[in-house]
Amino acid sequence: MKNGFVLLLALFTSMLAVAGTDSLTTYVNPFIGTGGHGHTYPGASMPFGMVQLSPDTRLEGWDGCSGYHYSDSIIYGFSHTHLSGTGVSDYGDVLFMPVSGEPALDNGRENHQKGYASRFSHSREEASPGYYHVYLDDYNIAVDLTVSKRAGFHSYTFHDNKQHHVILDLEHRDKVRDNQLVIINDSTIAGKRISSAWAQQQHIYFYTVFSRPFSAFTTNQPATDSLFAGEEGIVAAFSFKDADRVMLKTGISAVDMAGAKKNLEKEIPHWNFAQTKAAAEKEWKNELKKILAEGGTEKQKTNFYTALYHTFLHPNIYNDVDGRYRGRDMKIYQLGPGEEHYTVFSLWDTFRALHPLFTILQKERTKHFINTMLRQYRQGGRLPVWELAANETDCMIGYHAVPVIADAFLKGLDDFDEELALEAMVNSAMEDRYGLEAYKKNGFIPAENEGESVSKTLEYAYDDWCIARMAEKMEKPAIHKTFTKRAQSWKNIYDPQSRFMRAKTHGHWFHPFDPAEVNYHYTEANAWQYNFFVPQDIRTMIGWMGGDEAFDAFLTDLFTTSSKTSGRNQADITGLIGQYAHGNEPSHHMAYLFSYAKKPWKTQKRVRQILETMYTAEPDGLSGNEDCGQMSAWYVFSAMGFYPVTPADSFYVLGAPVFEKITLKAGEDPFIIEADHPQKPYVKRLTMNQKPWRDAFISHEKIMQGGQLRFQMQEHPDREWFQGFPEREIRQHLVVPVPFAEAGKRSFYDQTAVGLGCADEEAGIFYAFSEEDSAFERFIEPLIIDSSGVLYAYSKKGERKSPVTKMAFNRMPRGVDIELHSAYANQYGAGGDRALIDGLKGGKDYRTGTWQGFQGQNLSLVIDRGENSRIKEIRAGFLQDTRSWIILPDYVEFSFSKDGKHFSEPVRIDNAHPVDTDTPLVKRFEAHPEIKAQYVKVFAKSAGKLPEWHPGAGGDSWIFVDEIEIQ
Repeated sequence: MKNGFVLLLALFTSMLAVAGTDSLTTYVNPFIGTGGHGHTYPGASMPFGMVQLSPDTRLEGWDGCSGYHYSDSIIYGFSHTHLSGTGVSDYGDVLFMPVSGEPALDNGRENHQKGYASRFSHSREEASPGYYHVYLDDYNIAVDLTVSKRAGFHSYTFHDNKQHHVILDLEHRDKVRDNQLVIINDSTIAGKRISSAWAQQQHIYFYTVFSRPFSAFTTNQPATDSLFAGEEGIVAAFSFKDADRVMLKTGISAVDMAGAKKNLEKEIPHWNFAQTKAAAEKEWKNELKKILAEGGTEKQKTNFYTALYHTFLHPNIYNDVDGRYRGRDMKIYQLGPGEEHYTVFSLWDTFRALHPLFTILQKERTKHFINTMLRQYRQGGRLPVWELAANETDCMIGYHAVPVIADAFLKGLDDFDEELALEAMVNSAMEDRYGLEAYKKNGFIPAENEGESVSKTLEYAYDDWCIARMAEKMEKPAIHKTFTKRAQSWKNIYDPQSRFMRAKTHGHWFHPFDPAEVNYHYTEANAWQYNFFVPQDIRTMIGWMGGDEAFDAFLTDLFTTSSKTSGRNQADITGLIGQYAHGNEPSHHMAYLFSYAKKPWKTQKRVRQILETMYTAEPDGLSGNEDCGQMSAWYVFSAMGFYPVTPADSFYVLGAPVFEKITLKAGEDPFIIEADHPQKPYVKRLTMNQKPWRDAFISHEKIMQGGQLRFQMQEHPDREWFQGFPEREIRQHLVVPVPFAEAGKRSFYDQTAVGLGCADEEAGIFYAFSEEDSAFERFIEPLIIDSSGVLYAYSKKGERKSPVTKMAFNRMPRGVDIELHSAYANQYGAGGDRALIDGLKGGKDYRTGTWQGFQGQNLSLVIDRGENSRIKEIRAGFLQDTRSWIILPDYVEFSFSKDGKHFSEPVRIDNAHPVDTDTPLVKRFEAHPEIKAQYVKVFAKSAGKLPEWHPGAGGDSWIFVDEIEIQ
């Protein structure tokens, strides 16, 4: 299959030799990202179009999120909606498939010989912006696809004399909640499909016209007056006699069938396939020529324009041609003149570079994006987090509609209701979901309150800074002050000893700590990959990490340390250079941080390394998920020579361009970036409008004004040229970080000596064993704790005072010990070997750090109580969260011994709870033995391999246990 791709690339290259700036679509290779873990699709779409008409080669699995993977050899059909580069699958709606011979109403998933699927070869497959072609080997049918914004155009050419059919499959991919097929006449059909997947209630309606009448049709459902409906997915076959070519056009809508019909009739009123294809190509040319790249290699241009193409696929228009759209509350609304409504907001990914790119290149659409978000706020009570087809998926973390709005507003794009926008932004930050209640109270999220506590604290703090920035410009001093303080919350999880952002559980640093460990204190990452996410306060972070030289050395370690990770397997952590992971978004800004430490040549080195090693003109040419354009937006910015390290800031950090000339059509006058010898990685000299430019950054205003930025490049770094360096520091409304336990054990025998520390060494620390203010004393020397309880502490510097933080301690009975015969996973260690007898119980969230986890094994342990005494009751707590592979044991046994050698017959408690439940639950297995013993053996039988119906079928299930109580 790779040979076919090489031939295709060679064809592209030959075309490029004669292509000029008016033929930029020839540089786009839609197959880039369809292999590996890129999760892109190769089919036809318009810029930001509602329809993504593309082949479906894969029905499930992580690498099937887009419906297509380059390693596949079977096509199931061609559906009208797809997602580009996501990490969760959805869409694949309204699938058509041409076939010859006896039609099958099954897709052939189990055996394609008995279904309508067909083999295909990449050597007979083509794709370009707005167009897709493939030959179906099993049927000798050539398929050509093109699109308008809201409609798909299919052309099927038959090369045999068999009977010909077109299959319509409304059951394809997602779970069907309701569907309908209406036979309007012998060449027109319509229908609807309401499905549940990532989007729990996705509505799609369609209206299809065939170029010639069908002679007959069959379905898998009984009919009533040419109407087919029900919860079972409808599959139909439409037959055509003596047809060597059949075309069909399908309009889609999220509103109703009438809307789908209007969309089709307005956008493709004719049967001229070539005309629609040419219109799509023209639209793509107009978008791509917003940046003209000259020079560089042919592969660099292919990578660049394919990346630019990918950035313009999402978000997608969601209103019909008549202005109607489905709102966040599932009601139908009407837009005013000139308004547009969009969907697919992958904001955790795209706030970083994609939306800042739109602020430059898609100013009018950015206005529509923001107004869409504000409509969603009015209709659903929240700004979008990860919105899909009018559904809030609540995927990923943060409230990253906030930086998108702030970035646009602070860069002069203010054609929206700014008062409503600020209200909506503050509303997002003041909710109590996803750890925000604890965040507001404590100044950080304790790990026992919420999973992914470190990442959420860091990202909430950045979003809060964006609110503060917008409030400042709008002259809202109270809001500005509140959120400037909250923007410094990162200080409360910074450990000055290790210099890492770390989780705190019950007031103590999570341990044992391994910065390379992937665990649920971080989002799709480890401590290395989140440690430098303080884009709103970089100068303070540098100072706290020891200054420029120390920070530079620490950041260098990120790129040069071992790439090996520990802990759980995380498929998103790819594209590793040391522990820098370009395949996932949290790392994307880090190569540019060297410039903040006054080492811009190191930024130039690392950015060039990433450009050259993480992007290739191959199907697996992306180092991770495309993520709706973010991976490509990084390439577009970096290839041009600058990057938005802090969206909603006024400047970009300079790197080094890879082309001889970039003409950026952003403002009234073009901004031109030129480079002498761009194949060389380091900047020797820089001029702006023929005058020396010695800053390692450039303002947004300069770019929008237009002008000429010229780089002179060389082979070796120049450490003297740049004299001005980017700064980002919070200087107003400074806060004092909360204290932390510097020494001492959370669980102990007899007593423990507790030291208290603060990341700000100039702050005083005050403590008490009560929350009453009058009880607090200044901390001077280690405290001796000899009983279970809670220590309260706060830091104070001048008149500034931190929130009060709580540190829990548990004194365990002398002589009680535990011997584990099973090995727990460190990321689910819950504090160490004695976690199961430390007095702290786990809740329903397995990510909070109180559960001890064992995978692929039974649990076996012995508790030594220190003396023989009467046991009246024993309880062991277990968790079930089936979606997360955590299943209650089949049974639990307790047995007892006076000498630790001879144990009684076990008391067995069977599990009666079903496995196939979506809701997490905690079950206490308990017994009442009324026996005298010193030793207690606990055995829990693992549920074994995950069942066939589970997404992880065949994988090893987990046992999660916490707190074994003996009375």
